[in-house]
Amino acid sequence: MRPRRILADLSVFSKGYLRSPIALFFAFAFPVILIVTFGSIFSAPTSKVSLPVEDLDHGSNVSEAFLGALSKTGAVSISQVDPATVNASGGFASWLAKNSDPVGLVIPAGFASAYEAGNATQVTVFTDPEDAADSGLVVGAVDGVANQFNLNYAHGSTIITIGTANVGSQVFTEIDYLVPGLIGFTILTSPMFAIVDITSSYRKDHIFRQLSLTPLTKGEWLTSKIIWYVLITFLTALLMLGVGDVAFGAHVGFDLAMVPFLVLGPFFFVSLGMLAGSVAKTPESAAVIGNIVTFPMMFLSGTFFPVSDFPGYLQVVAHALPLYYVIDGMNQAALFHNYGTPFVLDLTVVLVLSVVVALLAIVAFRWRDE
Repeated sequence: MRPRRILADLSVFSKGYLRSPIALFFAFAFPVILIVTFGSIFSAPTSKVSLPVEDLDHGSNVSEAFLGALSKTGAVSISQVDPATVNASGGFASWLAKNSDPVGLVIPAGFASAYEAGNATQVTVFTDPEDAADSGLVVGAVDGVANQFNLNYAHGSTIITIGTANVGSQVFTEIDYLVPGLIGFTILTSPMFAIVDITSSYRKDHIFRQLSLTPLTKGEWLTSKIIWYVLITFLTALLMLGVGDVAFGAHVGFDLAMVPFLVLGPFFFVSLGMLAGSVAKTPESAAVIGNIVTFPMMFLSGTFFPVSDFPGYLQVVAHALPLYYVIDGMNQAALFHNYGTPFVLDLTVVLVLSVVVALLAIVAFRWRDE
């Protein structure tokens, strides 16, 4: 590959892109419309999360006060669980799994005596990594009440702490989970639809035949498009994060760990669009292929609704869609600052798929039809 040829093609393509009102609308105005529309819908207060509680301190005055303060946050609806029932199920974690509860809280034995003596004590929040929304809300609420107790009753001393999974301590709302999903939506739609259309129409209008007479290679042509849509993706993501923060008070912000997904996402979908346009014989059939590939990912990858809320069989489908790993990876980075196994898995899946699809696209692509 020659960088000079890539930059030359990128310059020509970007000038044409910037002169197209339709392209600019879908790159910048459409994402704003999306986040304003869905932000207005989901910015209303969320319903309470059902929170089973195992109180091993047997309803002491401190545990009752703690649960009362937790209930007053309005984030959770508390239900007490009999420890004997929990033991019969093999422990609290097993009990939660058997009852399909994604979150739970355990108050330890000796909670009141430890607190009153100023000794450290820990409550435990059980979370399900597949239900980030409920988990984040519960962790944030419990953390807030623990801080309140430490501040108001222990003069700021760290007495009550919480044991959690790798989730954030912020009280997240629907808009916080919506922003990464909508960024993923634009990563999918903007390059995918554009490249499918460009690839099929260029073939129909014999533009590829003319490009075949130049030194430009297939890989260079694809690379210039990837670079352009990576730049557009970064601008769109910053725009949506800004609108979410200013208009709806979203807590989610830009995290450097989002960068790989903002690069690999366009890389994958530009390559996929080129592949779809290459195997189609006409622009019409290319559009059909693009829609068949795109629409399931729009609605089943966690763009608008948490995948954990889907029926079991749809969750299996969601985990088979590449966009799911882009959105989940950005959630892990931007919301929870969790760079452990889930983040690495998401990144690995997107990286491998991007390389494989790019190679397939280059192999399938032809400057001239036989």
